[in-house]
Amino acid sequence: MRTSQIIIDKVVITEKGTRLSESDNQYLFNVAPEANKIEIKRAVEEMFKVKVDKVNTLNRLGKLKRDRKFKYGRRPSFKRAVVTLKEGDKIELT
Repeated sequence: MRTSQIIIDKVVITEKGTRLSESDNQYLFNVAPEANKIEIKRAVEEMFKVKVDKVNTLNRLGKLKRDRKFKYGRRPSFKRAVVTLKEGDKIELT
């Protein structure tokens, strides 16, 4: 079984993520690509001592980037999780 530190890579702090955390009690995490929703839920509950209501995941494809010789490369792809917490729970990010 994978540990929580392996499953959750980092907390994503963006404008959209801040708006979601204030209005809908949802938080964004970059997670391991092979992690499933049950593992993500357990990892968040263990690391932050909160109760998770639901988990949505999405795979983000890396952007295409061009070098000077018109050769294209790609930034790395990653998996993101949107975690909704139960009423009354909150994660302090700062």
